Amino acid sequence: MNTNDTNRQKAHAMIDHIFKDLLPAQGMVERSEQIKLSHRMLDTMLNGGIALCDAGTGIGKTYAYLAAAAAANRSDTGPVNKPVIISTSSIALQNAVQTEYLPLLSCTLLADGQIDRPLLSVIRKGKGHYVCDERLQRRLRQVNFQKKDPAAADALRALKGTLDMDNVPHLSGYDRERVCVPQFCDCDHQDCRYKRFLKRCDADRYVFQICNHNLLLADAIHRSQGKRPIFPEHSVIIVDEAHKLPEAAREMFGMTLTAGDIQSMIHQLRAERYLLAADVLTDTMGPLLRKLTQPREETEPLDAYLRLLTIPSRSLLVIEKQVGRLLSAQGRRQLEKLRGTVSLLSSPRTNMILYTADDGDGGTMLCATVSDLTEQMRQVLWRPEHAFVLASGTLAVGDDFHRFRSQTGLMDGRRVTESVSLSPFDYKRNCLLYLPQLPPSQSSEAYYDGLTDEIAELIRAAWGHALVLFTSYAAMSAVKDRLRERELSFPLFTLGRNAIHMTERFRQTPGAVLLATGAAWEGFDFPGDCVSLLVIPRLPFAYPDALKEKEREEYVSLRQFIQNVAVPEMQIKLRQGFGRAIRTETDTCVISILDERASHGRRYYAAMREALPDMRTTSSLRAVTKFLRELKPESYFEVCA
Repeated sequence: MNTNDTNRQKAHAMIDHIFKDLLPAQGMVERSEQIKLSHRMLDTMLNGGIALCDAGTGIGKTYAYLAAAAAANRSDTGPVNKPVIISTSSIALQNAVQTEYLPLLSCTLLADGQIDRPLLSVIRKGKGHYVCDERLQRRLRQVNFQKKDPAAADALRALKGTLDMDNVPHLSGYDRERVCVPQFCDCDHQDCRYKRFLKRCDADRYVFQICNHNLLLADAIHRSQGKRPIFPEHSVIIVDEAHKLPEAAREMFGMTLTAGDIQSMIHQLRAERYLLAADVLTDTMGPLLRKLTQPREETEPLDAYLRLLTIPSRSLLVIEKQVGRLLSAQGRRQLEKLRGTVSLLSSPRTNMILYTADDGDGGTMLCATVSDLTEQMRQVLWRPEHAFVLASGTLAVGDDFHRFRSQTGLMDGRRVTESVSLSPFDYKRNCLLYLPQLPPSQSSEAYYDGLTDEIAELIRAAWGHALVLFTSYAAMSAVKDRLRERELSFPLFTLGRNAIHMTERFRQTPGAVLLATGAAWEGFDFPGDCVSLLVIPRLPFAYPDALKEKEREEYVSLRQFIQNVAVPEMQIKLRQGFGRAIRTETDTCVISILDERASHGRRYYAAMREALPDMRTTSSLRAVTKFLRELKPESYFEVCA
């Protein structure tokens, strides 16, 4: 046996030791599927492949890839002394990896003598998250602290000792824009904290560099264009929450316009004392700005936004001619970028597709992206010198990865391997699927009345504790108004722009009901009894837009398009919605799908069942109450008694 084989065996033996001995000693349950998953990830890292890993809820995919990376990093056949990139979609997961998962694994391996230095990590973010010392000093000189809100004033002062603005609560959005590192940083100060931070990141002290998908793609774009990379040299890239990668790629290979972009330009003009230009931009951008701050309604046509760009496009051209050369370098670049984006959206090129998306802050974002996204990803991201592990709970439908591979340019990937790790949760015992015998008819004029009656009966049967996931804000609003007329004895919340505040109120209010849509399909966790009833009024088919129309052209018939695109996307989103309720092994929940198309024997019944875990089914409200009575503690039913 040669040395490489011996080292490979040692790396795999280390994974077995971690999951069979070390982590169980810390109170963790040994899971055979988790161990198999970690071994597959390790092989991919050592072989330089691309692994697509669909890992069901509760598998423990985070520890699986961290253990594999630690073993690969220690192996003489692996990427020794090169940092590992971990890309996620959410800040919450980035923080959890750095402050929870890695410290435990690192301390455990150190104590056992498996490693001789801690598994240190650093979270990397875009420039807009960090403080520019020069701009901070300028801002501190400008502010009248006697007139400023005390909490916001303290937050601004605190930046003198904190580089990452996300770590300073109560910092105003206006101050954040005024003091962040600008997109085009031309600072020559050698004592700049941000530059010192970047220098530390490029050193070899960090085994893991954690970022979001956008920064990962930005680094790949830089490398493909011969520009200075964002990350130090690496050979392993782990993409967690990988189902969000195509969405991030559409943004990075295109252009976006948000309310924040417009507001930032207005603030910049005011800060540089071009008040007339700021007033003109405020007036001409006003209608569009108000519309962009509202939640995205998928059914609304794109033209409703684009027709509001005509006057602003002309205004920006006039402003650029009159004051462009007088602005600071930062202000000039900011104005040029905004004018270019508005101009492109107003008169798009033939190779661009326009669409709307959620902006992440409860508003709407206008987007323009390249028509052939998959070719861009093939050329830029999947470089042969990097091994990739892509993990998510919703990469596949059953064992079919076709939809994800087609979105990411991996259809012909000879380096690609696929694996599905089933959740260890006992869904047959802990879940009940309710499908009404006579679901509300979507063609009926009284559809929303019938839908509300069904939802109200379910809420009563489950004693509240409900999450209702809608596919549009219009449907959510229609049901909300009717539910209030039903005078239910359970607190009713609606998820709007202040999502974090509202979800916390929902979690802390026993027996409450939350109506939600948009990001709630995959952005929030509700473990425990908080969500014991999950209601999905309609199957989450995507509404037609320019992206879908472009993809539709690739299929010879509408039937093929529905089968290969529309249905798989619906199934994946349905799985994401289902995951909001069942987060731990002890969670118990009734899942109700009220879409008549999902009824037994109807067109999408089989697709719906394929997307969800195997569980008991009923059409009886009495069975719903009986199921919960058998599994819930008595205190569950005393909340609103």
